[in-house]
Amino acid sequence: MQHPNILLIDDDAELSQLVTDYLTLDGFSLDHAADGIKGLQKAQTGAYQLILLDVMLPGLDGLSLLRQLRQTSYCPVLMLTARGDDIDRILGLELGADDYLAKPFNPRELSARVRAILRRVELAQQPQQHQAPLLELNQVTLNRQNRQVHCQGLAIVLTATEFQLLEYLMHHAGRVVSKEELSKEVMGRVLQQYDRSLDMHVSNIRKKLAQGSDHEKIQTLRGSGYLFLES
Repeated sequence: MQHPNILLIDDDAELSQLVTDYLTLDGFSLDHAADGIKGLQKAQTGAYQLILLDVMLPGLDGLSLLRQLRQTSYCPVLMLTARGDDIDRILGLELGADDYLAKPFNPRELSARVRAILRRVELAQQPQQHQAPLLELNQVTLNRQNRQVHCQGLAIVLTATEFQLLEYLMHHAGRVVSKEELSKEVMGRVLQQYDRSLDMHVSNIRKKLAQGSDHEKIQTLRGSGYLFLES
């Protein structure tokens, strides 16, 4: 079986070697770039299943790199941020990152996040045989087979994580889905107290669906979770 090919873009030589050694032993194939310009060039080749992207980079910072990459590619990206730097995390998620991990991190946690993202991508790409290929609710059409989403006929481009979240909410339309349930079932981990990634992903989905309609699709129930409106 071919090992998933991962691109690590980070200028910290010691950390990069640690990550490379650990993930290689854990069954991944690692390539490395030590600055943003070379990292973007490698990322744009389409040769990778996932990108680990540091925010602070020489040549081209990680957020600018992600902004340019998302113009042509939706390869999953896991941002590596400084602990406590919420602004970078929020911006990264707004720009289309799939997840983030604060430095310093446990290599086992990194590996778990990588596997969770790759599972979401695989699920998004493989239609579930026991489920109908189309979900059509509240002017939104989600096609499980070709992974396309339309809102009132307008094509909506989503990351793998956003697609999985929208599919889950639409599949449970009319029921309030707790953040804990979404985090466990879609993100593949227990919801942490200060984890904003789920909120940002849902916010991104809302903004993208609003391109096709100003009619509310996803309602937030403070303290409870999210509800996809059936009409």
